[in-house]
Amino acid sequence: MTSSSSQGVHLRAQAVSKSFDQREVLHALNLDIAPGEFVAIVGRSGCGKSTLLRLVAGLEQPSQGQLDQDLQPIDGLNTQARIMFQEARLLPWRTVLDNVLLGLPSSQHAVAVQLLEQVGLAERTQDWPAHLSGGQRQRAALARALVHQPQLLLLDEPLGALDALTRMEMHHLIEGLWQQRGFTALLVTHDVQEAVTLADRVVLIEAGRIAWDERINLPRPRSHGDPALSAIAQRILQRLLQPQKIHGVAQVREGIVTTA
Repeated sequence: MTSSSSQGVHLRAQAVSKSFDQREVLHALNLDIAPGEFVAIVGRSGCGKSTLLRLVAGLEQPSQGQLDQDLQPIDGLNTQARIMFQEARLLPWRTVLDNVLLGLPSSQHAVAVQLLEQVGLAERTQDWPAHLSGGQRQRAALARALVHQPQLLLLDEPLGALDALTRMEMHHLIEGLWQQRGFTALLVTHDVQEAVTLADRVVLIEAGRIAWDERINLPRPRSHGDPALSAIAQRILQRLLQPQKIHGVAQVREGIVTTA
């Protein structure tokens, strides 16, 4: 963890399972995330990544097991968390500034303006969302999330639709704001390179279970061309591309997965 002053929450999943009708999406999942830690979750489509994020946000409840935040069960909407989606979800009939201030009193005007300056939108506060690029809309969505001063930021593939250069710029922006503010961050992504660039840990979910949990012990800021970073990404990607082990219980020992 590299946050300067941790203000984040402690998350703990204990034997958490989640089913929809007869389909089990998460199975007896255990995960412990320290305050201020940045954790990336990777895995194939349908493995349960976004379901876990929704459970942490309080948008869904576990079918079995317990999900705690700061040693208290998450019961209902998680008011300490804010979430960013792949789409910015800005209201088209409101200006950028009004979107950031949505649901907040006018006393937060200066805070919203300052955040828009931090994300590089100081000159676009009165623009309509339709006049922004995709990257600019996501910057506005990030400002809207952070204006609430969350202790937990949930990122559900928020950069998936952006071009490569804009994604790199957003990586630096998110990392910088996380280091400055110290919130806990949980990122769901299909991009393994993105995961190892941003995260303290990369967790691989396979068939509803954690099949890999690796700490990224590399200094920040990280470069996409760093051979050590690329080696970690390649190792995780190779594990991700292996045939899924549907039967047996996945075990993690120093990054090596075995099945019982």
